[in-house]
Amino acid sequence: MRNKIAVPLIVLGILMMLVGIGQRTIWAPPQTVTAQAPDAGAAPVAVLEPDLLDSRPDGAEITVRSDDGVFLAVGRSADVDAWVDGAAVTRIGSGADESLSAETSEGDSTVPSPAGSDLWVSEESVDGELSYTWTAPAAGDWSVLIASDGTAPAPTDITISWPNDQGTPLAVPLIIAGALAAVLGLALAFLARGRKTGPPTPGSRRAVRETDTAAQRIVARRGQKTSEESSSSSALRTAAGFTAAALAGSLAVGLVPGAANAADAPAQEENYPVVLDGQLSRILSSVAGTVQEADAAKDASLLPERTASTALELRKANYATAAKVPDTKAPPAVAASPLLTDLISSDTSFPRTVVAVTQGGDNTVPQALVLVQASARENYKLVSAIQMLPGTTFPQPPADGTGVETVAADSGEDLAMAPQAAVDALADALTKPDGGNKETFAPNSFAEAVTTFQAEVTGNPANEFATITFSHTPVPSDTRALRTADGGAIVFGYMSHSYSSVPREAADSINLEGTIYETLTGEKNTEAGIDVAYGEAVMLYVPPAGADEKVEVIGAAQQLLSATLK
Repeated sequence: MRNKIAVPLIVLGILMMLVGIGQRTIWAPPQTVTAQAPDAGAAPVAVLEPDLLDSRPDGAEITVRSDDGVFLAVGRSADVDAWVDGAAVTRIGSGADESLSAETSEGDSTVPSPAGSDLWVSEESVDGELSYTWTAPAAGDWSVLIASDGTAPAPTDITISWPNDQGTPLAVPLIIAGALAAVLGLALAFLARGRKTGPPTPGSRRAVRETDTAAQRIVARRGQKTSEESSSSSALRTAAGFTAAALAGSLAVGLVPGAANAADAPAQEENYPVVLDGQLSRILSSVAGTVQEADAAKDASLLPERTASTALELRKANYATAAKVPDTKAPPAVAASPLLTDLISSDTSFPRTVVAVTQGGDNTVPQALVLVQASARENYKLVSAIQMLPGTTFPQPPADGTGVETVAADSGEDLAMAPQAAVDALADALTKPDGGNKETFAPNSFAEAVTTFQAEVTGNPANEFATITFSHTPVPSDTRALRTADGGAIVFGYMSHSYSSVPREAADSINLEGTIYETLTGEKNTEAGIDVAYGEAVMLYVPPAGADEKVEVIGAAQQLLSATLK
């Protein structure tokens, strides 16, 4: 009876294992799936949507073919959308049954060349065919922008290949069940063979009387196994167990390579910095290179490409002064590295602000570089370069690498005072050194130097025939602030500093001989008076509300702008 069952079990088990192995080999689905983007019309740019890229956590191979040039860039989805805003664009997403969908919207038929934008984490361009291996650069939503040169239509021959995640769910159960069935059949066959021994010898313990019934023999057999039979049966069960476990373990590992993936990771708060480390390094190199070239040539026409606002005006004034006064001290060099620390906004709206603290070999103290991107299609420009004051500390960025909040200039929420109010208070304290705002700030070398100079000028006996006034006026349009990790804010402001000297009596005059003002005005004295203008960029730390500390001036830059006779 056992032989009749054993053979079919062995055959069935082998057949089941062969079918399971076949599903994993000769009948296995292809390792990759390739989909072609449908033609949806002409547009200057095409965008691979985040839903398509997010659905390929293990990566994908993007292939773009065109008779014209092919440009491909990777950026955060919000950045790509901001850049293509207003243009006709073909958006390519996930379709049904592993296909791609494409839809072209109306808009501008041409756009500027997207090459070289600070928004892109990476970019590539080739003639003919471009292959790009997609993996997400960091957490968050990402898109891929594809174009030619902005004028010609974007390539439409786009294919995407990705690993095939179509499984063979019955393969492993078939192999395991087949192995168990085959082992069980072998065990039954072995036991049946063991029963076919020779006739019992007289006096043997296994001898039974001929009058024993079949039922009695079965009971005796069940009640008293020989040690050989027990050992064989146990060994077979153990072998079957190990075989099944080994097959299940090895096949399960092959079926699920790396069970954990990005989809299983806990969702993170979307507080991503607007630029990654690689982007910031590239931006700083471009900015520093432009400024260094302009400094070497004292050519202000080179500056607008990468500078704006106060950084542009102060350097232009320095070059103009140096043209008349050759020994004019050059402004501190702008260095891209080493990067000591940074504060990067997480606000995706424009303008965007990034602060990088660097210290080049020619700088005795670190310098804070304030970079602003005015719009999506403009690159970051240096708007302020402020040397830190000796003995001061720059606030540290968030420890988790997230971006920081932009603080409105007039917002004092959770701060000791609003950013603009802090700049206004500093201007007032410098204009009126004995005023009440002096107590707002911790002692600092910048305020001490300015107020000491003003006191020396007004107290100089040589100036007794002149009425001298100093004023420091804040320029609110140049105030910017970012939240710091401790709940405070780093504030960048700008003040217009005027120094006016007017003779007290009609017959009096102001002597300019031997001063820089003589060189700038071309006069040795003036009976009408003179106005001297300086630009002052400042960096403040405003503590959080309720903190037992004062506002700190942690950096400053001052530059002579002009000297004009009245």
